[in-house]
Amino acid sequence: MILLRIFSSLLIFFFLFVNPVYSARDTDSYDGNIYPIYAGNGSLVPPQSTLSESLKNERTSVLVFYLDDSSTSKQFAPVVSGIKLLWSSSVDLIPLSIDELDNDDQKTFTDPGYYWHGKIPQTVILDGKGNILLDEEGQISFDKLNDAITKATGLKKPDFDLEVKSFNEYNSEPSKEGYNKPRGT
Repeated sequence: MILLRIFSSLLIFFFLFVNPVYSARDTDSYDGNIYPIYAGNGSLVPPQSTLSESLKNERTSVLVFYLDDSSTSKQFAPVVSGIKLLWSSSVDLIPLSIDELDNDDQKTFTDPGYYWHGKIPQTVILDGKGNILLDEEGQISFDKLNDAITKATGLKKPDFDLEVKSFNEYNSEPSKEGYNKPRGT
């Protein structure tokens, strides 16, 4: 009987004094990796290739500089996921947390830190030869990104538009009306 009372007291104490966990897209709080939480795509990090590999293989590189605890990066995360959805294996999508950038002053064009200006989010699109076709900070539209990727790859621009749909207060995902192909197929 005493054990039951102790257990009940501990359980009540736990429920009364433990703070719930909240995440919010519009705060600069650290909620974890932003891509599975706010974009519904945890496969974006770590990136599948590096910038040096992408340049060596003469592939189009899309660098996205972000921070997990930045509200602007959280809001841009579904757009990054949309790039993956639209262009899948046609480009090397390389989202990079600026926490992981090297602070070395002797950066070369194969080092992602060479392209970062100091603000987030920042998107840089390089063609297979390493030419910069887009270098912008902040929120960028799908159209502007698609135009630069089309120019870099020489591939036809997708014939449909994506929009970011929210399905609760912090999760959203890029979607196309009528698009029902499951992710990963």
